[in-house]
Amino acid sequence: MAPPNPLADWERVGDRFYRKVRVYDAVFDEDLELENYIVAGAPYGGAVGIFLSIQIRTGTPCPEPWLIVGHFSSVSRREQALQWEFGSIRGLGWSDNEELLVVTEDGTVRRYFGLHGDFAPFSLGNGAEEYGVRSCRFWSSGFVALLSNNQLIAVSNYAEPRPKLLAPSPEGEVSSWSLIPPSYTLSRSVEVLLAVDKTIYVVDATEAEDRMLQNGPFKHVSVSPTGRFVALYTSDGKVWVVSSDFQNKYSEYDSKAKTPPLTVEWCGDDAVILAWEDEIHMVGPSGAASRYYYDGRVHVIPEFDGVRLLTNESCEFLHKVSAVTEEVFRLGSTSPASVLLDSVDQLEKKSPKADENIQRIRPNLPEAVDICVKAAGHEFDTYWQKRLLKAASFGKSVLELYNSDEFVEMTERLRVLKAVRDFEIGMPISFDQYLRLTPEKLIDRLVNRHEYLLAIRISEYLHIPVDKIYVHWAIQKVKASTADDDAVCKLIVQRLEGKSGISFEAIAQAAYDEGRSHLAIQLLNYEPRAGKQVPLLLNMEEDEIALDKAVESGDTDLLYYVLLHLKKKLPLSSFFRTINDRPTAAALVETSAREGDTELLKDLYYQDDRPIDGSNILISEALKQDEAQGKIEKLNLASRVLTESKDPAILFQQKSLSEAAQLLKVQEALDKELSDGPDFVGLSLNETVYRLIKSGYGKRAQKIHNDFKMPEATYWWVRLRALVAKRDWGELEEIAKAKKSPIGWEVSSMQHPWIPVLPS
Repeated sequence: MAPPNPLADWERVGDRFYRKVRVYDAVFDEDLELENYIVAGAPYGGAVGIFLSIQIRTGTPCPEPWLIVGHFSSVSRREQALQWEFGSIRGLGWSDNEELLVVTEDGTVRRYFGLHGDFAPFSLGNGAEEYGVRSCRFWSSGFVALLSNNQLIAVSNYAEPRPKLLAPSPEGEVSSWSLIPPSYTLSRSVEVLLAVDKTIYVVDATEAEDRMLQNGPFKHVSVSPTGRFVALYTSDGKVWVVSSDFQNKYSEYDSKAKTPPLTVEWCGDDAVILAWEDEIHMVGPSGAASRYYYDGRVHVIPEFDGVRLLTNESCEFLHKVSAVTEEVFRLGSTSPASVLLDSVDQLEKKSPKADENIQRIRPNLPEAVDICVKAAGHEFDTYWQKRLLKAASFGKSVLELYNSDEFVEMTERLRVLKAVRDFEIGMPISFDQYLRLTPEKLIDRLVNRHEYLLAIRISEYLHIPVDKIYVHWAIQKVKASTADDDAVCKLIVQRLEGKSGISFEAIAQAAYDEGRSHLAIQLLNYEPRAGKQVPLLLNMEEDEIALDKAVESGDTDLLYYVLLHLKKKLPLSSFFRTINDRPTAAALVETSAREGDTELLKDLYYQDDRPIDGSNILISEALKQDEAQGKIEKLNLASRVLTESKDPAILFQQKSLSEAAQLLKVQEALDKELSDGPDFVGLSLNETVYRLIKSGYGKRAQKIHNDFKMPEATYWWVRLRALVAKRDWGELEEIAKAKKSPIGWEVSSMQHPWIPVLPS
């Protein structure tokens, strides 16, 4: 069998070559009238969304409107059909993460993710419901909606949508419009190009600037993928390519068509695509053009490096031939890379010419090897991929020193591309798209398609962690399975056993969201990280299990988090009952309360029947009081806490506190009555009596002695010290004459015959 001709699909447009590669056959059913559908495709060879739009074209209501989301290939057409009952669709677009955005006339936006019907809605507001959305234009992470009153609303982030009005637009009929994404503008905000009357207005967040053109109205306005160029389709059938600042005009093409095309898109940054029902014009630099004809309706899906062309019969990729591919395959090429490729043919024929070719290009052999490796990446045909890699392998085998890293990387990338381009997977992604998308995001797309086996094999082949793939599989199993909780849990655990990095918390969250709380708790038992278990358990209102998990973890911060949550949620009595059986938690609450929440500490001691500890808190508070009345109240409370106890030791403390409060009350009265004397508040009983006697208030001292049942011996010693300090020798002599002294006397040879006996 003759090898395929690498130049068969090439088309010369001006001084450049383009080629149209047929990727898949029989994409849609033959009886599907594709002309009645709106078609939007995700970037990087992603999924396609189609919507039956006959009511838009003819004004006739569609009896059964359907929104179909899927990825289409030659044999396998995996679709998610959604019966649409939510109003007229005015915008259909995709994000870089393969999320479908559907905008309805009343300004409601649905962001579909996962390709299986799950969505998150939000509203544009800002008058969208009042005036109605007319049309939308999308970029990778946002979109702009044009209302019927010419007002523009921009959403710059799909994950956190915050619709904002742009500057007021000019009045008049908008014949066409487009936008320049924020990443390609000097202001770093989206700029909208509005074709109004005969000119173009550039509208951003602050102003609407007239570019002063005179050749409108423009039926189509289209911005190149890099935002550098703008294609304008005039009412007389001409296409202008100008700079995005409208200062330079690069080319002009006359389509000679009596009707304007349905769409105008860019094929990379080099050519403009004009698409009618069954006809395509590709306009290259300098106004050169090529035409393609089809038997039915063709839909154009733009990519940054080309366009996808969808018909009922096929999916084709139209793009510019890369420089390395042209250097290898161009007719009559004598470049070292072309000679190296020819050497492989000569080698297989065992011709000596193979060695002659190698010797001829030997000075340029490293460059030839590099070009063959790069050219292999740009090929869709596996035959030429293998031939080019074989040529590179032959060339580098001749070289003494050659770094093979790029060769090895290319073989890995081509194996991945071959796997995902397969008709059973249906991702017609190019080499440049793969590099920009990254392997990680490619795997995410496979996971969203539920292609778990292929995703795992590619991840292992490229040494990328596979834990997210297993978790996604388990989540889908939870959502789709009708088996009982025990069986589902057992299946998931067996499948994920021994896999590193698995987060059972995410799977349990999915189970809880599906209303399967028992399954969620079972799955959380296999989550090794308590920090992942506890928040979900609290959210599930499994408070005691969460508390036990936090205690078992030994993580004080996590335990604090649970305790604070429970304290806010539960009545105080229930909170204390919950922690009573958990000494660690109770100790942590007590320690924390000591530092700043004495009221909680009192309640805790009261609940635990710890009167002495509760009383001690009140005593501490009494000592901190500045006013005597405050001290008295606190001491009375401390005494009252101990009244119900029958323990002698506690009763003694209760009596002492009561007497202390009584003494403070007496001292407060003394301070008020004896204002000329020293302060009494805060003194001990002995010091109070001592100070009264020393100050000449013996009767008051005697009354306190009686009221507080002060021991006689103590009272006599205090009285003796006070009289000595007062130098009241007469009073001392009087008490010395007492027949019976509770402290005793000793006869002395000194002038004063009495000296008290000092206690041993």
